[in-house]
Amino acid sequence: MAEKSYEEEHPAKAFGWAARDQSGVLSPFKFSRRSPGEKDVRLKVLFCGICHTDLHMAKNEWGISTYPLVPGHEIVGQVTGVGSKVEKFRVGDKVGVAGMIGSCRSCDSCSNNLENYCSEVIITYGAKDQDGTITYGGYSDIMVVDEHFVVHIPDNLSLDAAAPLLCAGITVYSPLRFYGLDKPGMHVGVVGLGGLGHVGVKFAKAMGVKVTVISTSPNKKQEALEHLGADSFLVSRDQDQMQAAMGTMDGVIDTVSAMHPILPLISLLKTQGKLVLVGAPEKPLELPVFPLLMGRKIVGGSCIGGMKETQEMIDFAAKNNITADIEVISMDYVNTAMERLLKTDVRYRFVIDIGNTMKS
Repeated sequence: MAEKSYEEEHPAKAFGWAARDQSGVLSPFKFSRRSPGEKDVRLKVLFCGICHTDLHMAKNEWGISTYPLVPGHEIVGQVTGVGSKVEKFRVGDKVGVAGMIGSCRSCDSCSNNLENYCSEVIITYGAKDQDGTITYGGYSDIMVVDEHFVVHIPDNLSLDAAAPLLCAGITVYSPLRFYGLDKPGMHVGVVGLGGLGHVGVKFAKAMGVKVTVISTSPNKKQEALEHLGADSFLVSRDQDQMQAAMGTMDGVIDTVSAMHPILPLISLLKTQGKLVLVGAPEKPLELPVFPLLMGRKIVGGSCIGGMKETQEMIDFAAKNNITADIEVISMDYVNTAMERLLKTDVRYRFVIDIGNTMKS
């Protein structure tokens, strides 16, 4: 009997860890990936970062989760199979999968390399795929993804420390580029020194930007200045410090996902400055309008990036030796890691060693 082609293979048996209800507790889960198509890449997952979104989704804090839910969208691995019409990848390539695995490919957003803003975007987990199956994320041993939504990982990037760039990295890189906050000599504030904030500092510094870290935690000052290379540090609860810094920044990237006042951040901006929100608090923030009028200031948002920009970000990271600061964990430690993440007890990103510790 002739050996089946890659596209003729039945759905691949997969193994991962899934949340079954709003408790958010993850446990082992066996499932099937969709049958691979002619443009699909199959990869063995080696590492997967833990994003705060995974915690929100596991607990259904945004009200959009479906169970069982296999989280994970900071995925790196190695190609183990390619469809007959795949052009960009070969077996053995080191690759990454980020926050989306599909889109309509024909709307204005898709036509402008902004698939992340497509109204029919298919997120990496907890969504309906094109064939009607449910998407499952990277807390699993294998993935099947259309090649358009896969990126090359350059050889000089360590796979574990590169994984968080696929969400945290692109989430801060994209607004720096789009809002024009990437020009040498500009002054940008980064609010929150967590998974997003610490790579935001690294990218901005590599772009030649003066960076001020803005944090509620005074004990992070030495870390921000000496380890991450920030130029200055502001304690957001210190009114004297905040007052002294008023009107000094071209832009502020706000990475905080908890409820917090944004008026003090708007006050830091120069005339025509830009406050960009990339965190996702569970409840609406209060937006004072008058301070925006008196200075033609902008409050904007940004959500990951398109595939072209995601590859650009990875290549920029490789060129400038940018990776995330990580704590590598085993798969069976994931629930403890989630509890620690809730307490911000991580410096700065958990990464699961899927390849060596996922036991079926």
